[in-house]
Amino acid sequence: MSVHETTITGSTGCLGCHRGTYERPLSMAFQPIVDLSRGDVFAYEALVRGPNGEGAGAVIAAVTPAEMYGFDQACRVTAIETAALLGLGAATAALSINFMPNAVYEPRACIRATLQAAARVGFPTDRLIFEITESEAVIDPDHLARIVAAYRAMGFRTAIDDFGAGYSNLNLLAQFHPDIVKLDRALIAGIDADPVRRCLVRHCVSLCAELDIAVIAEGIETSAEYHTLAGLGVTLMQGYFLARPGFQTLPAPFIAPPFTAH
Repeated sequence: MSVHETTITGSTGCLGCHRGTYERPLSMAFQPIVDLSRGDVFAYEALVRGPNGEGAGAVIAAVTPAEMYGFDQACRVTAIETAALLGLGAATAALSINFMPNAVYEPRACIRATLQAAARVGFPTDRLIFEITESEAVIDPDHLARIVAAYRAMGFRTAIDDFGAGYSNLNLLAQFHPDIVKLDRALIAGIDADPVRRCLVRHCVSLCAELDIAVIAEGIETSAEYHTLAGLGVTLMQGYFLARPGFQTLPAPFIAPPFTAH
């Protein structure tokens, strides 16, 4: 299969799996998440693109409600197959895949295409992270809790994306206890000059440490933000300051010298 495209036309396992198909070509860009404590890449996040590098916004805007399930499945398979072709399976970094809870009908049935893709290309499933993307409200919190529990039982890690913005809030920590939270750019922007944001992030880091939840700061764009966050105890970071997403590549990030937390 070409790195340039994947099509999914349905799956077996539950009635919901037959409600939609997605037959347009997709590809992926990858953006590293850096682990300052190791001076290495913790994971690469897979970001959907069109076959010629078209942006995620344009791709997602074209997805109809009837295609949502097939699109979610296609993104998972394309991410795994492309990452494997680029050699990530032989590395130590994880692969982080975004998923839409409302497109998952039955967790163990809907994961079959993902597991089949991983087996086909030899990608270790214990290095998969699933990011819960919530640009819309969780329609059924109990259903999302079942997804997280099922994924955890299968050895996957889960992450809440855009934490601190929109619908991703403290209530999700109480309900789902993810392995990872990703602090939204709204909390990160200008944090070096904003004592309120520094206070919020400091307490988020402390709270998550007590709950054994890892914290990733995303959307870091400046050296000042980077060094301020490190001083607040954040060791996992992602953003343009470290590396921009690479279309069909695994970009090497910039990692500043280690420094002592304040």
